[in-house]
Amino acid sequence: MDISSKENTQFFSNNTILPVDRSSFKSESSASKEKQSCCGGIKIFLGALSFVYFAKALSGSYLKSTITQIERRFDIPSSLVGVIDGSFEIGNLLIIILVSYFGAKLHRPRIIGAGCLIMSAGTFLIAMPQFFMGRYRYERFPSTINSTVSISPCLQDESQVPLSVLEKSQAKINAGCEKEAGSSMWIYVLLGNLLRGIGETPIQPLGITYIDDYAIEENAALYIGCVQTVAIIGPIFGFLLGSLCAKLYVDIGFVDLDSVTITHKDVQWVGAWWLGYLIAGVISVLAGIPFWFLPKHLPKPESRKDSSTSSEQSKFITEDNKDQHKSYQQQVKIAEMAKFLPSLKNLFGNPVYILYLCASIIQFNSLIGMVTYKPKYIEQQYGQTSSKTNFVIGLINIPAVAFGIFSGGLIMKKFKINVLGAAKLSLGSSFFGYLLLLSLFAMGCENSDVAGLTVSYHGTKRMTDYEQALFSECNSGCACSKNDWDPICGENGLTYISACLAGCQASNGSGKNTVFFNCSCVGILESPSRSSSAVVGPCQKGNECPKMFLYFLVISVITSYTLSVGGTPGYILLLRCIKPHLKSFALGIHTLAIRVLAGIPAPVYFGVAIDTTCLKWGSKRCGGRGACRLYDSSALRYVYLGLTLVLGTVSIFFSVAVLWVLRKRSSPQDETLSANGERGACGTKSRKDNFVNSDRLIQTTYWPEKETRL
Repeated sequence: MDISSKENTQFFSNNTILPVDRSSFKSESSASKEKQSCCGGIKIFLGALSFVYFAKALSGSYLKSTITQIERRFDIPSSLVGVIDGSFEIGNLLIIILVSYFGAKLHRPRIIGAGCLIMSAGTFLIAMPQFFMGRYRYERFPSTINSTVSISPCLQDESQVPLSVLEKSQAKINAGCEKEAGSSMWIYVLLGNLLRGIGETPIQPLGITYIDDYAIEENAALYIGCVQTVAIIGPIFGFLLGSLCAKLYVDIGFVDLDSVTITHKDVQWVGAWWLGYLIAGVISVLAGIPFWFLPKHLPKPESRKDSSTSSEQSKFITEDNKDQHKSYQQQVKIAEMAKFLPSLKNLFGNPVYILYLCASIIQFNSLIGMVTYKPKYIEQQYGQTSSKTNFVIGLINIPAVAFGIFSGGLIMKKFKINVLGAAKLSLGSSFFGYLLLLSLFAMGCENSDVAGLTVSYHGTKRMTDYEQALFSECNSGCACSKNDWDPICGENGLTYISACLAGCQASNGSGKNTVFFNCSCVGILESPSRSSSAVVGPCQKGNECPKMFLYFLVISVITSYTLSVGGTPGYILLLRCIKPHLKSFALGIHTLAIRVLAGIPAPVYFGVAIDTTCLKWGSKRCGGRGACRLYDSSALRYVYLGLTLVLGTVSIFFSVAVLWVLRKRSSPQDETLSANGERGACGTKSRKDNFVNSDRLIQTTYWPEKETRL
């Protein structure tokens, strides 16, 4: 032993004498300068990366806040909006492999900077249709559009309408048809979101690994935590920006706002959805600028220079042995490629990992679908405006999610919970969260009373098909279209689809102040002495609806917090139930499965299910079905909450199976096996030993492509 130790000492001293001698001539001032430059460089990178995380989180959440605006602006169904929403994940998946493989070998900060430029280009592209598709046209009777000609809403025949009005109206429709037939502008929104996904791809893998490589080891976790915290703040500002833009009219700056006859409470209202994308695009450009001036490599911290990392191991390779080392690296790469299939088999042979993967996929289907259409649900179910909906989500729901994630990690640390405890905490969080979600079924509003759709013209519940029920004796003398949607509110509290279908004979005023008189259908339920008048816009929902909305907010916040508590324990469970050398591979498979099997399909089939609850579809100017104008509130509640709850319940069954397998594996026999190195068994007693083995494995293995694997 003494002889071999002396030989080793001589070998290392002979091969490392030059670096040691050179370092001895360094002054203390130069060493301190190097330390300061290292710390300063990584902190600048940390600040820049935090800003990028904020920018991408803001633009992503802003897209969620504009779902209903995009649907109305482009007259498309919810299912198609779901495809647009899922295109971000498609773009991300297109180049994730290329970025992961080549990113570590190239200039990582500049790749992130290029990704920010691509992300901003996609954000700008989403807003571009606003400048090319003309002004927004909503359905309104001519007399409400500041017309000087008095026209009776109940048209006995077209001879009542002056020829000039008909010609202008027809010319506008024809012009709109030509423009609409030439292009489907929503495709640009889809392509822009696809481009956003491509640009966002390098930010997380390259940014986090850059911090991990050049930060002091004990500070790396703190820095990554700071980045993730800023990423949570982004959605808050995204939804608040959506709330602000939803109050502004879509064509603000292009039209006279006094001529707009609808308010932000109208179902045809479209806010300035494009304005937020321009702001988000500018923020993305600014976030990418610092990365073009950051170096490819930063000085290694002194603590990492002295440790036996990959860079330290390269010092012991002499010039004569470089060729041998290169050939050794090639052999290692070939060996790693040969181990891919056995590693995949080993990973999918782990029952805990497979069951947890299934539970995660199904639960994320539930959560992604619920979050995507939550603004739409609040608007349609409780009659809230888009502005107020986005404000509530951004200021109440998202902070509850952030606090829940933090609480889960705090509970794990304070009570020193093991793998089995993490599985129990994750299961309990899901169970109580979805149990609270079940109570939301009782917190809905009744359908608005719309004559011919939800109630008859006599105020009773309708029993026949709504298309036949739109026409009644009171409007039989009027030449009305069943495709129009220009709702008015009668004095009797009923909403009528149009003034024509309400049988109104005269009108007074213009724009938002238009009042209709002598409405024969309104007079059915009124006394003969009443004027049977109506005003522009739908009637408000019942008096109980505001109270129900308040209850919904309270339960929704508690549910969001409860479900989020299980996030951190579930992540720890995933990491601790696989062998150390398969950890990165397992995380990659998990992320890929979530995006492919949840992020892409969930918004689509949730949208298809929601479309089935539509009572009144809008019509496009050139014919064809447009966006939905009115939903069946009860059906929407059962479909939206029911689909979320069913998926959540299935995921709970898989979580129960995970807990059952863990209990079975935690028997004394399996703990003995786990202590011998079988990490996949998830033995709780052997976890500490396995962590030690894992650290030794990482420290003693030359791993030049650590960034790629992470």
